[in-house]
Amino acid sequence: MQEKVEMEESMLNEQTPRQIVEELDRYIVGQKEAKRAVAIALRNRWRSRKLDAAMQDDVIPKNILMIGSTGVGKTEIARRLAKLVKAPFIKVEATKFTEVGYVGRDVESIVRDLAETAVRMVRQERMEKVQERAAELAEERILDVFVPQPKKSQNPLGKLFGGTDDEEKESEESKEPKYAAGREWVRKRLLKGELEKEVIEIEIEDSGKPMVGMFAGSSLESMGDNLQDMMANLMPKKQKKRKVSVAAARKLFCQEEAAKLVDMEEVKDAAIRAAEKSGIVFLDEIDKVAVKGQGSGPDVSREGVQRDILPIVEGSTVMTKYGPIKTDHILFIAAGAFHTAKPSDLIPELQGRFPIRVELKSLQKEDFQRILTEPQNALLKQYKALLATEGISLDFADDAIERLAQLACDVNAQTENIGARRLHTILEKLLEDLSFEAPEMEEKEVAVDAAYVDKKLKDIVVNRDLSQFIL
Repeated sequence: MQEKVEMEESMLNEQTPRQIVEELDRYIVGQKEAKRAVAIALRNRWRSRKLDAAMQDDVIPKNILMIGSTGVGKTEIARRLAKLVKAPFIKVEATKFTEVGYVGRDVESIVRDLAETAVRMVRQERMEKVQERAAELAEERILDVFVPQPKKSQNPLGKLFGGTDDEEKESEESKEPKYAAGREWVRKRLLKGELEKEVIEIEIEDSGKPMVGMFAGSSLESMGDNLQDMMANLMPKKQKKRKVSVAAARKLFCQEEAAKLVDMEEVKDAAIRAAEKSGIVFLDEIDKVAVKGQGSGPDVSREGVQRDILPIVEGSTVMTKYGPIKTDHILFIAAGAFHTAKPSDLIPELQGRFPIRVELKSLQKEDFQRILTEPQNALLKQYKALLATEGISLDFADDAIERLAQLACDVNAQTENIGARRLHTILEKLLEDLSFEAPEMEEKEVAVDAAYVDKKLKDIVVNRDLSQFIL
């Protein structure tokens, strides 16, 4: 029981809202309101778990609806959130679901995917705890390959011609010291790392390829999962032989032994609790299933998806292969551009289930300049690192960064506004010739200034027809 409590405590994210925002600031420029809303929601999960059991059931998470045009940071917030939280997290596209009865995935697969993520997380955490013991067992298996245990001599005619058990015991006892000495000698060499590159033949479990796709895209998915599990339990586990280095064998043996040391029934129980109490679902492209006015044809299915999503967001019980999962305390974060539809085009019941609404601002020139330079994974840092592998030193002047930001704004204003994604297109076009010629270049110092940017991109930006197709 104590272990279960510790497991649940470890799934809590103990960072304060300010710390969460600071972490997101390292990768995402601006959008303070969205970051604050997400940070508060995560902290409220922690707060609710500190309440007494009776009140915990009454405090349900306040779901968030993020509204903003493409390329302003909605999906990036989800990606960074997934790495930040110590909880089961999945990101799904609302567009790949259809109403029950139509061809496509049913919405209950959201909860099944969340359960899979939770099981994988808990299993990984448990396996890390038994790594030391698994490493010891892996070492013994490697020793068994180098110094196999002596086989018992079985002579079927021995007893007929006067052979005795005592003689067999004596021969086995004489082999024992040689066997032990051989293992110790190999063990010492393994500890010194002398055998790491030696190629050995090992036997490992053949997990086999799962029957992916047989039931995918239909409401029979859960039946497919159960059928695969049933077949796996009926069929005996196969062993396959592989020739690998000692270093690779150690990793494979470690994984196998760690998996054997973990109690999967406990993992399933802990994973279901984690999914129910700490699970987060990021539902992207929610605007694509919003119906404007009274629709027919495909619009019927879109509204049907909303009706199917509603019970899961409201709170219901979904059967998974690991057991039933209640969705009452799962946090849902929905996001959409809402270019053609509006949040009010969602069915009223679904609107009411997303009480916190955050509008993400469109990016301006200053934002583009910051995106190019400030984040930990800034685009200019990525291109510098890529070309550095060819020995090219790439330097961007301040006026070049300002010119690139201005071009991104201009092209977004003239054509479709795709936000920060426009920078990817512009930079790729700007550095196209350099990326192609880099391996043969003799001049290893390349300075990019405003004149260089104009030379490469000005004609394309000025010609609106060209910019529509190229940028």
